[in-house]
Amino acid sequence: MKNLNVQKIEAITLNTLVVGVDIAKELQWARFIDYRGLELGKALKFSNDKSGFNSILTSMEIICNNKKLDNIIVGMEPTGHYWKPLANYLILNGITVVMVNPYHTKRAKELDDNSQTKSDKKDALTIAKLVRDGRYYEVYMPQDVFAELRVLTNSRISLMKRHNALKNTITAVMDEYFPEITLAFKDLFKGKASMQILKTCPFPSQILGLGVEGVLAEIKKAVKKTVGRKKAEQLVETAKTSIGVGYGIASAKLKLELMIEELELLRGQLEKLERAMGNALDDTGFGHLVLGIPGIGVISAASFLGEIGDPMRFDDPRQISKMAGYNLIEDSSGKNKSGTAISKRGRKNLRNVLYQMALTMVAVNNEMKEFYAYLKTRKDNPLKKKQALVVISKKIITIIYNLIKKREEYRADLVFGEQRRAQMKQAA
Repeated sequence: MKNLNVQKIEAITLNTLVVGVDIAKELQWARFIDYRGLELGKALKFSNDKSGFNSILTSMEIICNNKKLDNIIVGMEPTGHYWKPLANYLILNGITVVMVNPYHTKRAKELDDNSQTKSDKKDALTIAKLVRDGRYYEVYMPQDVFAELRVLTNSRISLMKRHNALKNTITAVMDEYFPEITLAFKDLFKGKASMQILKTCPFPSQILGLGVEGVLAEIKKAVKKTVGRKKAEQLVETAKTSIGVGYGIASAKLKLELMIEELELLRGQLEKLERAMGNALDDTGFGHLVLGIPGIGVISAASFLGEIGDPMRFDDPRQISKMAGYNLIEDSSGKNKSGTAISKRGRKNLRNVLYQMALTMVAVNNEMKEFYAYLKTRKDNPLKKKQALVVISKKIITIIYNLIKKREEYRADLVFGEQRRAQMKQAA
């Protein structure tokens, strides 16, 4: 099998028109070169709309007709979200679209003129030449249910960031006005009783004003049980010795009410979103296979498939590992040898999903629990906790990939090969 970089270079032939596009919100630049890097035609400045898209298509057709070229490949940087409409438009018109790493563009732009000068017009030519040299990766725009999962996954990440930021702000308010409340409620946001107190009487002066019976009455509005007196008494006693500030109480309570209202709205939105993720996961046809792995839930499974897209497009699980940024790198020169580390040049959200999966699985999945212990305690090259979790994450990728590829249910006895089982047994 040929090296992937060789395949990319061989894709640029005598009959290929290479186009570099520098993406922007409103106006974009395109430069056109042949397989030798010689520029064909004038640089094109076009708008980020339908007429602009048509103009770049027309320019490519004219150049191809004049130079008798029959293949087009367009390279661009993944600049925010602005590249997606153009990429989608070109793909629908049968044009091959590839991505160039912005870091590569930054490093390569001085090669032609030995100048730090940056311009959109210059960057477009740099991008085209990087594509000609095979320094690109293929663009993947998920379709059908995998597109739905991608959007749902990104939406949940956005909602979770807002949800967590809001919780942190509420916690900051309570730290200022009633820091001792955590003595009564370890997690302010988990129980119905604590949320009711935050809504109605969150500060010491209000709790003392209500007294034990008043606080108990508020708790019973949220918790329909004959319990809560001890909690009410604890809150009152704690409020008596609170060091919280006593100014701006009315305004702080209003601020808290508004934030809690928003928090409950976000929770409802998250529940709705997660139900949609579960439905989309079912529609992939792979959900039952992934959920059959002990320690993987609906949200993590849906997020994983949302991040990678259709798993059937990969030839090897190592491709998914590289997508996550788990490929190893080292920095060595001469006699100096560095240790290895993961590159982290990949999908950050995919790494986060896998890390959360790994944390859960080393706690509830017997095979991963045993493997985790082995990695940390083996005689040769024992790993630290986070290093071991990276290895577990890569193992999870392999397991999921093989189950989906082979359409098989999870079996504990097939998780490890004979050699690995022997190593783990010997170390036990």
